[in-house]
Amino acid sequence: MNASAEAQAPKILLNVNGIEVIYNHVILVLKGVSLCVPEGKIVALLGANGAGKTTTLRAVSNLLKAERGDVTKGHIDYRGERIERLTPADLVKRGVVQVMEGRHCFAHLTIEENLMTGAYTRNIKRGELNASLDKVYQYFPRLKQRRGSQAGYTSGGEQQMTAIGRALMANPNMILLDEPSMGLAPQIVEEIFEIVRDLNQREGVSFLLAEQNTNIALRYADYGYILENGRVMMDGAAQALAENEDVKEFYLGVSSGERKSFRDNKFYRRRKRWLA
Repeated sequence: MNASAEAQAPKILLNVNGIEVIYNHVILVLKGVSLCVPEGKIVALLGANGAGKTTTLRAVSNLLKAERGDVTKGHIDYRGERIERLTPADLVKRGVVQVMEGRHCFAHLTIEENLMTGAYTRNIKRGELNASLDKVYQYFPRLKQRRGSQAGYTSGGEQQMTAIGRALMANPNMILLDEPSMGLAPQIVEEIFEIVRDLNQREGVSFLLAEQNTNIALRYADYGYILENGRVMMDGAAQALAENEDVKEFYLGVSSGERKSFRDNKFYRRRKRWLA
């Protein structure tokens, strides 16, 4: 790569290098996972339920300890600095925030109170806090309308927006977004992914998002990694993955020929190659 190409290439914001994760000292969940997130990009972490997507995000955000998990091999760098020993609060201060699967709003607090909790690590004045809140409401006008409602009485889509807005209040450089489409109507999922794209393009927020809905994730991501049984089985530019025949068949439900049963011999050969 020549000097001009290097100058144009985005910097690597997050580098996950060959990590293994073990739960309860015996259960090996991740088996040498490597991935990177360039600055200002959306990277999708794809795969079926149980593939290791959530564990990967928790390894990055250092939330594994709460689940009795440990990174036993490999290392994780953020802006060139090892971060495995940092606390989740330290990572938030450095600009890395995770939005948990299942939204996890404070049900008894209002939407606005939930949003305000996202700024607890920032030592800022009231004016800056209000400016951050106004920015969140610009991206999520529905939340402004429901700002006084208790979060526990709002819809799943509004709770997901609240969770993302709360992360945005921390002024992040990177958001780790876990299953944003889970349990939501298709039109709400589309709306949330449009907001993710806007945050990426307008605010420069990088995203590593774990998602089972491969179709929509590849439409909005720049790059993707496919996990299976705790290993990265394939990676590439999002458009290239979306056009890959194996990805179409196994994850998008599209086949180039007639629909085949799982016992079909061609499926077996392709599956064998996929897992090799």
